[in-house]
Amino acid sequence: MNRALAQRQAASLLDDDRTYGALDRNYRKNRAQDHTAGIDALAGAFRYEDCRAEYWHPEEYSLLYGTPLWDGASASQRLTLNHLYWVAYYSQIISAEIATILLNQTAAAGLNTLEDFRLVCDTLDLETSQERSHIHAFKTVGEAVEAELFGERLFTYPMRSMFTETMIFAHTNRAKTFWKRLQLHAFTLLSAGNAFIGCQYFTIRGLRTLNGKIVQHALAQPCLRRPDPDMMPVPARISWLHFLDESYHFNSSRLIGHDVLRSLPPPTRFERWVANRALAGCQRDHFHFSVAVKAIL
Repeated sequence: MNRALAQRQAASLLDDDRTYGALDRNYRKNRAQDHTAGIDALAGAFRYEDCRAEYWHPEEYSLLYGTPLWDGASASQRLTLNHLYWVAYYSQIISAEIATILLNQTAAAGLNTLEDFRLVCDTLDLETSQERSHIHAFKTVGEAVEAELFGERLFTYPMRSMFTETMIFAHTNRAKTFWKRLQLHAFTLLSAGNAFIGCQYFTIRGLRTLNGKIVQHALAQPCLRRPDPDMMPVPARISWLHFLDESYHFNSSRLIGHDVLRSLPPPTRFERWVANRALAGCQRDHFHFSVAVKAIL
């Protein structure tokens, strides 16, 4: 029997065998390889003195790489700049993962207004748990390094909500920050009660993740190329395991933001407007670049 008829819906996710099968495989594989315990153990074992004499990722991913200051730096200074890139980059990633934790749940609430979305919600619950582990590891390493080098914060910051500006050195002011906060609150409320807008969050998340994967693949390379990655410095191993987790998250974003839409009612004009506004906001957040700090906004 067509389940959509019994549930008074025009379509059902359970009737889309291809999409449901892809979602199921992605969820089961992510759950089977879940690196949460490993990342937590690495964060607990981190001691800066144990790995400060090694590069944590490729040399070109260092603060000020390729500038005259880099050319004039000593070997030990270059190591420090390499470590500070890790701290700065993952402090920026924390901002995205803070938003992911909240919006995963509000989007799941919106999708749950229709039948048969338990698999999607279970996927998002698993990913949310993984994001908390990532944030804890990034903060643990970053704060320890900054405490050792400076005795105070430079790139790291106390935990905060996504409604507070979390991008490093953001190009903003009070008026822009207030307007952005209003927009984020509005989108959160809409996604919690609207399946289409909830799905559109994953279009945005996919774009942000794709932007990050370009860098995260490079940061994971030292471990990916080693037959014994357990011998690498702790921050390099955290980068590697984080990259593996995020590969499944990117698959989820693609499936929910694109394929699942086939099981939803056609969007209204208002829903399309909200989705386009959200996409434009994501593009504005990511158009900045730096000639001195590779891939850090």
